[in-house]
Amino acid sequence: MSGHSKWKTIKRKKGAADAKRGAIFTRLAREIGIAAREGGSDIDSNFRLRLAVDKARAENMPKDNIERAIKRGAGEDKDAAVFEEITFEGYGPHGSAIMVTTVTDNRNRTVPDMRHAFSKYGGNMADVGAVGWQFDHKSYFAFPSSQLNFDKAFELGITVGADDVVDGDDTIEIYAPVESFKTIADALHQVHVHPSEAGLRMIPKQEIELDVESTLKFLKMVDAIEELDDVQDVFHNVKVSDEALAALEAE
Repeated sequence: MSGHSKWKTIKRKKGAADAKRGAIFTRLAREIGIAAREGGSDIDSNFRLRLAVDKARAENMPKDNIERAIKRGAGEDKDAAVFEEITFEGYGPHGSAIMVTTVTDNRNRTVPDMRHAFSKYGGNMADVGAVGWQFDHKSYFAFPSSQLNFDKAFELGITVGADDVVDGDDTIEIYAPVESFKTIADALHQVHVHPSEAGLRMIPKQEIELDVESTLKFLKMVDAIEELDDVQDVFHNVKVSDEALAALEAE
């Protein structure tokens, strides 16, 4: 498993990510709403919506909450707030590059919150395009190897046009072009694989390595950004070493 995924696993175990279930439901509801707004309320024909609903069910989000989120996104609830997606770019300590995706109903709240989270840990916001060129937009899937062994996953990946299939610690990761997302998702569904993670990611073209102390400081900044209510995902180019992961677990 990549350092990024291991870090996420450690955070979940320590309860540092989305500690409050209400925060999880809020983010999931916004993701469902955006998907419904863009592709309609039919789960069978709107794969992004199907994926968002599957994630919500995996977190035991109540059925009524899911249905309300779909209706709001599809415009069936005229009194619902209007959400928009905003991507922020910035720099962290030691020249690290960060991309943040958000869903918000109030841009005037989100922008200063984001600027404060960056500056608090020595980072700063950047203009659109200043950081994004350092990342490739990719489809990403991760699932337990118990659902499909690496050889079969590799064969499936080659067949459907994946860029890379990675064999990790009990987890298999698939990276592919953005336009292959639905094709790969459908292929995994056909062989009864249920991804633990699936979506579009910003993958750094080149990672940078920091010492353990600097890495931990950097991750604290990422944590602060992720804790903002409007944030959906944070992507960066810092390689999280095994030593840094060990230090993080020991905290």
